[in-house]
Amino acid sequence: MEVVFFQRKPFPQGNFSVEILSQEIKSNLPKDIVVRTHIARYHSKGIFKRLYSSIEATFHQGDVNHVTGDVNFLSMFLNPRKTVLTVLDVAAVSHSNPIAQKILHLFWLHIPVRRAGFVTAISNSTKKELLKIVNVNEDKIRVLHIPVSNLVMYTPKEFNTAEPVILHIGTGGNKNLFRLIEAINGIECRLEIVGKLNKNQIDCLEENHISYSNSYNISDQEMKVKYENADLLAFVSTYEGFGMPIIEAQIVGRPVITANILSMPEVAGEGAHLVDPYNVEEIKNGILRIIKDEGYRNTLIAKGKENAVRFSAEKLSKDYADLYREVYSKRNYGRI
Repeated sequence: MEVVFFQRKPFPQGNFSVEILSQEIKSNLPKDIVVRTHIARYHSKGIFKRLYSSIEATFHQGDVNHVTGDVNFLSMFLNPRKTVLTVLDVAAVSHSNPIAQKILHLFWLHIPVRRAGFVTAISNSTKKELLKIVNVNEDKIRVLHIPVSNLVMYTPKEFNTAEPVILHIGTGGNKNLFRLIEAINGIECRLEIVGKLNKNQIDCLEENHISYSNSYNISDQEMKVKYENADLLAFVSTYEGFGMPIIEAQIVGRPVITANILSMPEVAGEGAHLVDPYNVEEIKNGILRIIKDEGYRNTLIAKGKENAVRFSAEKLSKDYADLYREVYSKRNYGRI
């Protein structure tokens, strides 16, 4: 059986969940499933480039087509009996202009989801959000998580209670950096920020007298070192379709503080301290508890390691292989 992964052309500063999904699944699939990858010619930007990429995709179909995420529109002209669409989140359809939002809803979610034979959502939270937007049978949508990269591994480190390194990943609006900065004001720590900072964020860091370092456009190996050098991960986003850094920090053996909304509690299991991401005082108290309470901190680390097993590439690749076989067996018997 030949499965074709349809992927976006990544932006240089892009997020890498899609690429991790594809690489890890491909590496762990059984030998009877052969994977070919088709990368869209153009970046996902503008109507005509997206339309061209969608038409071009029809000439690269396999026994099973898997649109791996962030280019949902590629599924519009593919054979629906053979197509699996992965939806990472629904944040992309948000727009301040109501007309633009309706267009995004139509071509990013409504048509692609209804055209695909099966849809995979990377969390139960994403599935619930998707069903609020698109009227389809919920049995059509399967929850299949993103496998974590095999690059990250358990690396014990003595916790620096005097001046812990707090790792924060992402600088988009949903990453909640301003509230985190306010929360750690007055706490002896160093904030390690991965993601390009804008002027307002830099000004906020300086106004709150935060000791920080910043890097962006880094390699997977460099990101691995960031986890290993950190004492804890602060991932208190206001929106996430999944939240891969939670799992990666748990695997490395770092305590995690994350938000108590959407996909984050689902992903973190019992291996994280959960807070209201809109409540600065809750964030501050959670960080202080992790720093000061060694027993609690060690419990979070142990439960995090146990939780991360759910996201192994070996386990999730088997689930994807089962889905591909199901699609393959039904491809000649009308619409799935």
